[in-house]
Amino acid sequence: MAFKDLFSERAAQYTRFRPDYPPALIAFAASLAPDRDLAWDCGTGNGQAACALGELFRVVIATDASAEQIAHARPHRHVRYRVAPAEQSGLPNECGDLVTVAQALHWFDAEAFYAEATRVLKPNGAIVVWSYGDPTLDDPDVDAIIQRFNHGTMGDYWPVERGKVGEAYQSIFFPFEEISAPPYTLERSWTRAELTGYVGSWSAVARYRSVEGDDPIPAFDADLAQCWDDEDRHVIRWPLTVRAGRKT
Repeated sequence: MAFKDLFSERAAQYTRFRPDYPPALIAFAASLAPDRDLAWDCGTGNGQAACALGELFRVVIATDASAEQIAHARPHRHVRYRVAPAEQSGLPNECGDLVTVAQALHWFDAEAFYAEATRVLKPNGAIVVWSYGDPTLDDPDVDAIIQRFNHGTMGDYWPVERGKVGEAYQSIFFPFEEISAPPYTLERSWTRAELTGYVGSWSAVARYRSVEGDDPIPAFDADLAQCWDDEDRHVIRWPLTVRAGRKT
């Protein structure tokens, strides 16, 4: 699978507006590791998961195929960033206690990545992958606007790989001894500007801009402004899908 670079152009926006993951999820992932020496966060993007793991592991190697994403990643004293594809990390054999993939597995050649993760993991090492689905808002009027934009305006522009997120990753082969994960929900209280910044980082929006030569975000923001004042906040929730396993 060739690398589809849908995020480099908006790497700074991705860093600023993508939501962080629940601390309980990070703690769960770390709890599965046989030791806390080294974690590999693959497809790290702006380093959200990597920096959270950096509080719990001696070293986190955070890789992404996008040099721009790595250039805009958050610094952390325990995180070492590298530009590398998911399928060729450059890490030594059996060096990792934990492999994580946050909101990125659907972009990988899964079979090749799993082979690489198995090679990198120590015996009894763990792998945890997760993704978050479509957002919903606490206000019905605002929620109707984002659902219309997501499924209507952006409907034809979502890359086919994104469909795996909607399927809760159940269609992706997972060749590990699976471990049941607790349920998690991603939740934030945002202003309208924060929501439009996040939506502007979507892969579908990047594709829309490329195909149509136009930016759909100003019209989306104008629709929101009819029922959402600048300083008001609304709660946004995303369902989280987590799959965890162990190298056997």
